[in-house]
Amino acid sequence: MLTIYKGRPEDFDGRQERERRVYELLDGIGVEYDRLDHEAAMTMEVCAEINAAFGRMTLEEFKLESSEERTRHAIICKNLFLCNKQRTRFYLLMIPGDKKFLTKNLSAQINSARLSFAGEEDMLRYLDITPGSVSVMGLMNDKDNAVQLLIDSDVLKSEYVGCHPCINTSSLRMRTRDLIEKILPAIHHEPIIVTL
Repeated sequence: MLTIYKGRPEDFDGRQERERRVYELLDGIGVEYDRLDHEAAMTMEVCAEINAAFGRMTLEEFKLESSEERTRHAIICKNLFLCNKQRTRFYLLMIPGDKKFLTKNLSAQINSARLSFAGEEDMLRYLDITPGSVSVMGLMNDKDNAVQLLIDSDVLKSEYVGCHPCINTSSLRMRTRDLIEKILPAIHHEPIIVTL
């Protein structure tokens, strides 16, 4: 069974610097968060298990809940790092994990040419993260605001949002309001709200 911890780890041995910087940011701006440490989360199924743990319920109970009931826990987001065809514009999209992503719908809303997944080198360059660890928290490393944050409107309906602290062996749960009102202003990123 996964254990929920309040706040940062007591010991940073074996943890990466990028993860430590996330905790310093959150603590520095007074954001409360819960943390789960776990094996590398590479699939949405593993993320569902993490979310069920945050809700203190079994995975089967979580799957039976309605979408509205799930918002009491933390919405499971797919975090997609995208770019335009020319690789001159980069986007981080937060979308509910069970929602289908159609690039055509998104491209039309943000007036962008065809979008595709950005490469690993751009992910590292702009967000200081690696595949499998894409997270809104990576925007704290985008000092030049090269990446535009896009948030699907359904993400904002949840009281809580979950994300990785720039590494996929831990997950955080925080209030969605804190993400919008404290974290994003602190890292100087204003989201564009989209509906997919």
